[in-house]
Amino acid sequence: MTIQQIKEGPKLTIVIDGRLDTTSAPQLEAVVKEQLTGIDDLTFDLEKMTYISSAGLRVLLSAQKMMNRQGAMRLTHVNEMNQEIFNVTGFSDIMTIV
Repeated sequence: MTIQQIKEGPKLTIVIDGRLDTTSAPQLEAVVKEQLTGIDDLTFDLEKMTYISSAGLRVLLSAQKMMNRQGAMRLTHVNEMNQEIFNVTGFSDIMTIV
């Protein structure tokens, strides 16, 4: 998995490319914890994310909880397979997916 960060003032976009699983989730978690200070608008661009496991879902949920206190978070470019995972787990009810 590769992670690209695009920061524009208080806005941060994190682009995930590849599998977000048990092996790669700690990498994303570290980026989120390091980069969220001063951010009030967080976007995860998931266009190139090919898979997400429960470990990846946990990182997204943690980011959502942080952003609930300091701003807004959204998921963009969610493919059909990942959308189904978000629907089945209930994440589509608690996260903004555009």
